[in-house]
Amino acid sequence: MTVSRDEFRDAMARLGAAVNVVTSAGVAGRGGFTASAVCSVTDDPPTLLVCLNRTSSGNALLKANGVLCVNTLAAGQRPISDAFAGIGGLKGESRFVHGDWSRLVTGAPVLEAAAVSFDCEIADVVEKGTHSVFFAEVRAIRQGAPGRALIWYGRGYHPVGHDEVVG
Repeated sequence: MTVSRDEFRDAMARLGAAVNVVTSAGVAGRGGFTASAVCSVTDDPPTLLVCLNRTSSGNALLKANGVLCVNTLAAGQRPISDAFAGIGGLKGESRFVHGDWSRLVTGAPVLEAAAVSFDCEIADVVEKGTHSVFFAEVRAIRQGAPGRALIWYGRGYHPVGHDEVVG
């Protein structure tokens, strides 16, 4: 039995995921995109996986720059997610008007108010179907204030977590 593309996409809508803005800067310029296809691979060396459609402008940007930062969004940061998803027509550099940005080690933009940011060098890229899978080794981490996070579930945004640390 084969699984159709629509059936797979409907099933994936039931797999909740953190909302991230993945950014990059370097020889190809500065840019970024919203992504939920991000996960941990290993802690030795600390490595994340980021999946991105091959036709996305962000794909060529990451490959040319060789660095990325995964900025995991807090519950109140939906406007930043929307901007980096292209909602409202913003492209490239203009997306960075949302939020305050700095840098850590690699030079990739780091969102100051993110729940957590992982500053990474791209170690490997695997092409699979319509997507590129980026394996990114973490060079620095900035943890934000404790609080609620933003997830994507059922094709919509949802806040999760507690406003304060529960112990």
